[in-house]
Amino acid sequence: MKIDALHNEAELLTEIAAGGEKAFATLFHWYRDKVYSAAFRLTHSTFLAEEVVQDIFLKLWVKRETLLEIVGFEDYLFIMTRNHVFSTLKRMARQQQLVDDLQLELPVGENTTYNRIIDLEIEEIVHQAVELLPAQQKQIYLMSREQELKRDEIAKKLRISSETVKTHLARALRHIRAYSKLKLEIAISWVLFFLVN
Repeated sequence: MKIDALHNEAELLTEIAAGGEKAFATLFHWYRDKVYSAAFRLTHSTFLAEEVVQDIFLKLWVKRETLLEIVGFEDYLFIMTRNHVFSTLKRMARQQQLVDDLQLELPVGENTTYNRIIDLEIEEIVHQAVELLPAQQKQIYLMSREQELKRDEIAKKLRISSETVKTHLARALRHIRAYSKLKLEIAISWVLFFLVN
């Protein structure tokens, strides 16, 4: 996809390299969906894909002076997105492995304390994730989890189809899982710091 008749890619990148915020906004407008789609295909998470979009365009702006060196910007952007996603997933996997290893190495008493701290963190993080859900997703999620209503019961109460309930629940759970993974990674880093030191 070309930018538009007024800006060819080289001119746009030149303007951005010089600090042009309007040019950067144009670049963001034209390429954000492509970055999101690529990230979503790799992560299967709307939350992670949105985070990737923010991270990628922040990196582009911070390193805007180097944009003049790029040949084939769209290909460069895809490779940058792919590498960023893989780095994020590897970091999350390493963090999980560290947690698993530590659980095996800690004495029983410490392991119990560690688990209790992590359980409290998970509970708080899930609560935060639920609070960030769109209104209808949040309502359906809470009806399902807290009131323990079945899909058909929720559909009847809200006067929507059972399939709509299913879709909202699936999206809510994907968001909660993705949000929790990222936030828990930070929380675990602090817990490990205090327990290991």
